[in-house]
Amino acid sequence: MSVPTGQSLTAAHAEVKAEIARTDTKTGLLLAFVGAVLAGTWTVGHDLPLTRPALAAGIAGMGLLVVAAGLLLRSVRPNLRGRHGFPLWATLTPDEIPGALSADLAADIAGLARLAVAKFTCLRRAIDLTYAAGALLILAALLTLGGAA
Repeated sequence: MSVPTGQSLTAAHAEVKAEIARTDTKTGLLLAFVGAVLAGTWTVGHDLPLTRPALAAGIAGMGLLVVAAGLLLRSVRPNLRGRHGFPLWATLTPDEIPGALSADLAADIAGLARLAVAKFTCLRRAIDLTYAAGALLILAALLTLGGAA
C-alpha cells in the first residue's frame, strides 16, 4: 500500500465532508416528509370512525414515524464536543488555528468518516422505520375502508 500524498489526503477530506453534506440533505428531506405524513395522517384519521384494529395499526404507524423523526433529528444534531472542524476552531486562538489545520489531516478524515457513518446509520434506520410505519398506516386505511371489525 502506498503512502498517501497531501493531495490524496485533501481529496479524501473533501469527499468525507461532501458525504456528510449529502447525508444531512437527505435527512432534512426525509424529516420534512415524515412531518408531512404525520400531519396529514392526523388530519385525515382524526375525524374518521376507526375500528379497534385500524386504530391499533394507525397508532403503531404514527409511533414509528415519531421514532423515525427522533432518529433524523439525532442525525443532524450538532456535535459541539467534537474534535473536528468548527467546534475545535472555536476553542483556539488565531495563532493556533494554522497549526491545527495542518497538523494531522488523516486523523481529521478518520473522525469525519466516523461521523458520516453514524449519520448514515441513523438515516438508514429512520428510512426502515418510515417504511414500516407506511405499511401500518396503509393497513389502518384498508381496515377503515373495509370496515373490518
